[in-house]
Amino acid sequence: MALFGEEDYTASMMNRKTIAVIGAGPAGLAAAERISAAGHDVVVYDHMPSPARKFLMAGRSGLNLTHAEDLSLFRTRYGAAEAWLTPFIERFPPQALRDWADGLGQSCFTGSSGRVFPHAMKASPLLRAWLGRLAAQNVRLALRHRWTGWDAQGRLLFSTPEGMASACPDAVVLALGGASWSRLGSDGGWVEYLPPDSVAPLQPANCGFQTCCPAAFHERFHGEVLHSVVISGAGVQARGDVTITQRGIEGAPVYRVSAAWRDALAERAPLDIRIDFRPGLTRDALTQRLDKFRARESQANRLRRLGLSAPARWLLREALENRVQPAGSCVENQTEGAADGLAALIKSCPLWLSGTDALDRAISTSGGVRRDAVNQAVMLKARPGVFVAGEMLDWEAPTGGYLLQACFATGRAAGDGVLSWLEAGP
Repeated sequence: MALFGEEDYTASMMNRKTIAVIGAGPAGLAAAERISAAGHDVVVYDHMPSPARKFLMAGRSGLNLTHAEDLSLFRTRYGAAEAWLTPFIERFPPQALRDWADGLGQSCFTGSSGRVFPHAMKASPLLRAWLGRLAAQNVRLALRHRWTGWDAQGRLLFSTPEGMASACPDAVVLALGGASWSRLGSDGGWVEYLPPDSVAPLQPANCGFQTCCPAAFHERFHGEVLHSVVISGAGVQARGDVTITQRGIEGAPVYRVSAAWRDALAERAPLDIRIDFRPGLTRDALTQRLDKFRARESQANRLRRLGLSAPARWLLREALENRVQPAGSCVENQTEGAADGLAALIKSCPLWLSGTDALDRAISTSGGVRRDAVNQAVMLKARPGVFVAGEMLDWEAPTGGYLLQACFATGRAAGDGVLSWLEAGP
């Protein structure tokens, strides 16, 4: 059996490099795991006092790691970024992510909707096991280190509680997230440290929307849910539960159509959307039900007997009276007592949106480092040796496991990019 001699040890240490990963979310930790497994020293910097805070928050209601649908359909969920992200996801597909979790002792199951969750449901057991593996691979965490760019000599600069600090690693992975949920660490502050032409503007994705309804409506019905409705507008539609917020609406169906609605609002506001309060009934069926009510019965009572909630009844009444429409718009007048006209309104009640909700309230972010600003290994063309991963890149996806899958896949791609770059001898 050959012994590891002094000459071999010296050669190994000469080939061992120090890599800085900035951002301790899924993408950053995935890159750190990949690089450290190859024998390099990795330091993961993060300005928060603990790692992966947004990841932990995502797991509070059940950690949706990925989705079980066929890969040919899966990759289409990334819209305009499909061609860009497909090679990364094919190298680390959903099954690979499940196998990785299983290797950490966190086996997964597929829910009825096709979403994939760890059996523990929460993110904390998986994160603890992951951090344990990273520690065993000598990955070091440097927390409360806020990256503030580079100095004139190209050293990384950090603001820490003890003052300014610097580092001069052999390569860097930037995985600082988008600009939503800033209290959990993703505040988009990194934008000012990259060339302006390399970053597409950060915008909310999977977000809620503000409405043109009066403040009194939102104050009265804040937190109430329009159950199992169909919302449509700007050529898209979705079905599910819509929650009324202090300024607008949000919920799973809203998030599914948010990209199209956001882009439509950028071209022209306000945006006219429609709500079908009874998607399980046709207009004719509704008309027949309304006709069965007593002729003298009030409209409010008819709507109540149809099982429509208080906020739904409010929106229908205000639409009939044209009291919530923005200037210059109108709704076809419906005769208040006419069953057919009321049925038509129940199937297509107008609601005007004035804009997206605040960026910081969005689940995720669109925009970021442009595709043409990095090479195929996600290395910045303007800064050789600096790689980018995760939500910092200019892509977006719906909820359902697609967000985390792309973060893991691009994080590992950045790690592979670092290893290839080091092997090439920069």
